Amino acid sequence: MHSTNLLLEEPIRMASILEPSKTNFFPAMTKIVGTLGPKSRSVDTISSCLKAGMSVARFDFSWGDAAYHQETLENLKLAIKSTKKLCAVMLDTVGPELQVVNKRETPISLEENGTVVLTPHQGQEATNSLLPINFSGLAKALKPGATIFVGQYLFTGSETTSVWLEVSEIKGDDVICVIKNTATLAGSLFTLHCSQIHIDLPTLSDEDKEVIKKWGAPNKIDFLSLSYTRHAEDVRQRNVLTISSIFPSIQAREFLSTLGDLSQTQIFAKIENVEGLNHFDEILEEADGIILSRGNLGIDLPPEKVFLFQKSALHKCNMAGKPAVVTRVVDSMTDNLRPTRAEATDVANAVLDGSDAILLGAETLRGLYPVETISTTSRICAEAEKVFNQDLYYKRTVKHVGEPMSHLESIASSAVRAAIKVKASIIICFTSSGRAARLIAKYRPSMPVLSVVIPRLKTNQLRWSFTGAFEARQSLIVRGLFPMLADPRHPAESTSATNESVLKVALDHGKASGVIKSHDRVVVCQKVGDSSVVKIIELDD
Repeated sequence: MHSTNLLLEEPIRMASILEPSKTNFFPAMTKIVGTLGPKSRSVDTISSCLKAGMSVARFDFSWGDAAYHQETLENLKLAIKSTKKLCAVMLDTVGPELQVVNKRETPISLEENGTVVLTPHQGQEATNSLLPINFSGLAKALKPGATIFVGQYLFTGSETTSVWLEVSEIKGDDVICVIKNTATLAGSLFTLHCSQIHIDLPTLSDEDKEVIKKWGAPNKIDFLSLSYTRHAEDVRQRNVLTISSIFPSIQAREFLSTLGDLSQTQIFAKIENVEGLNHFDEILEEADGIILSRGNLGIDLPPEKVFLFQKSALHKCNMAGKPAVVTRVVDSMTDNLRPTRAEATDVANAVLDGSDAILLGAETLRGLYPVETISTTSRICAEAEKVFNQDLYYKRTVKHVGEPMSHLESIASSAVRAAIKVKASIIICFTSSGRAARLIAKYRPSMPVLSVVIPRLKTNQLRWSFTGAFEARQSLIVRGLFPMLADPRHPAESTSATNESVLKVALDHGKASGVIKSHDRVVVCQKVGDSSVVKIIELDD
């Protein structure tokens, strides 16, 4: 399966654009994170989502209780078993999200040029003139002229389900606003976003900690999506006393370390506002990955600046070798079977900019076509990958890393270069921690990377257990990386023939899935004794 990738810099024959795309075992190298909810929680629908290309299931705790999400998760497990498709689990926290509370769930109609009062007194009923909110400090944070957006599942401020407000006056704890567009708010909760305003609430709330402890820990979640990450300290494990005095609340990494089963859970910092943007470099250093929440960012940033932040942030994530996830790409598919032309182009540009995964929110949570949305997004990603300039990307990454390279980085970059030179069908990497495979993926090879995770035996003095499951699932959010959990009796750093038997299993898996065929070349990266080895093998009949 030699790569036939074009570059956008090369002339593309118009006739070739019209040729039908070839089907592949891997729908795309770019991963799809799907949010499971009312329209996507049955076993049959989740099974179809997995077959369409979803590799990470997101559970959004901004709505729904733990019992509801547990039932959905049990359905996911059944779907994984029936489809034999591995899927990781992501828990998305609420964080310091401001919300309008509508207890009676009566639709609220707001008219352009009218006024509405935002009040922290949640005992009052929500009406077209009064909206109760869950934060008592809003009046202190705002000034007249400030911009506020209110809506369900963020929002552009111009659609009929969300409203754009401008602060006209502050009266005690109340904020009086002028309504800038006619809209109807329906449902029990609406998200409220204040443009470029610091909200004095903890990033990891007490409610979030309770959910992580009672739902996340028992279910051994693979990823924690930390909503509204604004500083590196939101993520960081504290290790000096001075930090405790400045940031007295417990932070995400520190909290996860107290829950034994979640010590391996990766933290993805969700960048949602200018405050997080301003501290992006420090946050990237601490986090395991980044989610660019473009819904909120599109409100905090002027529209003409959004693409600049996306390109800059994705480049930094790529160079750091940390997964980057982009949101809000095919919003119209929440209600329509096809994306708009602009959305289809947006998905492709996210791939060309270097994103590892596309996150689908309302499109799969409450959208009418969750399976079709995943399938369409995946197909667009696959087409964009064909014209991704891998050669330019490789050279830029090598230059950024500089010399001398670390031993592992040198092996990873060499494996990718060898695979490209010999037109290999696949790269097979033996790993225990998953780090070697992620480093190979960092160089964005044009062929899939099969990460063969070799479990390790460990003990806490009371019981023995195998590692490996976390490492395998956590590669499901990395572009081009496809995991396979090996037999724990076959060590990754063996000098014996057992390694060859694991390789045979990996090759057989590749053949069965159609990724490898006779006479193809395969690059293998593994440890033999104390040495890391890259070898090229050519398959016989």
